This record gives sequence, C-alpha cells and structure tokens, in this order.
Amino acid sequence: MGLFSAWRYFERVDQIPVAELAAAGVTCVLIDRDNTCVPRDAKVAPPAVSAWLDEVRAAGIKTCVVSNNFHGSQVEKSARELGCEVVHHAMKPAPFALRRALSLMGATADEAVMIGDQVFTDVVAGNLAGVRTILVRPQSRRDLWYTHIMRVGERLVLRGKTFEDGGER
Repeated sequence: MGLFSAWRYFERVDQIPVAELAAAGVTCVLIDRDNTCVPRDAKVAPPAVSAWLDEVRAAGIKTCVVSNNFHGSQVEKSARELGCEVVHHAMKPAPFALRRALSLMGATADEAVMIGDQVFTDVVAGNLAGVRTILVRPQSRRDLWYTHIMRVGERLVLRGKTFEDGGER
C-alpha cells in the first residue's frame, strides 16, 4: 500500500461497518472534523454521523477528533457534541498530532484507524503514523480554496478506486 492509498474507501462515515472495525482489532478511531464529521457548510454533524460514533463507542472503541482546523473552539465544541476527545491544529499530513492522539487515547498505531475525506492530509498522515486509514467522500462540495486545488490531484490518485457503501445498515 502506498503513501496515498487508504486501507478502505467508503462513501460516508456512517456506512463504515463498526463490527468490521472491531473484528480487525480497531480499539481507537481517529477522525477528521471538516467534511468528514461536519460538512463545511454546516456547524454540526448530521444525526447519522453522531449515531455512528455512538455505535462505535458502544462497541468499546475510543474516539478522537484530529483536525487541522485552527479554530480550536469550533473543533472542541464539535468534539464535545460528538462525545469525542480532540486534537486540533493537527498540521496533517505531518503524523505528530496522530501520535499525540494515540497517546491521549492509550492506543497503539496498529489498534487505530484514521478516517478522513482528504488523501493528502488524512490518508498521508495516517500512513506516516503507521495507522490504517479510511477515506470517505467529502460531505459537502464547499471547501477552502486550497483544498479545491488539492482535490484535482486527489481525482488522479483515486482513479479506479471503488468506494463501498457499507451495505444495508
């Protein structure tokens, strides 16, 4: 698996089968905020994402939001609403914040998964930290101007990849 390749690909966060994560030995979910949990054009996560995170925790899996967002109060508010720990100002693709999150959660890299909507930040950071990665489609077409530029490169990297829908839930 290369630096730009995820372990799994799903259409949406809430379509990731929690039982499959648990069966794969995942005890900690690290998850991006913007356009993964919370659409860029909204302030709160959709109910399906909140319900999915509740299901994750009910399975005994710890959760931590790891966000590049520099508006720490927004990220902390979202993490509280979602029932997650938080590490903001992550500076992904650097792996340091993921390592900090793993330490905070008491987990090792082989016990964790990083879930995000961007190849060049979330997937690369997870791969550099030795964490399995799951790429989901962004929840909104709204993005920061530089993210739109990165999405062009992502389309090339993702050519031929199939995104699962998680089956019936």
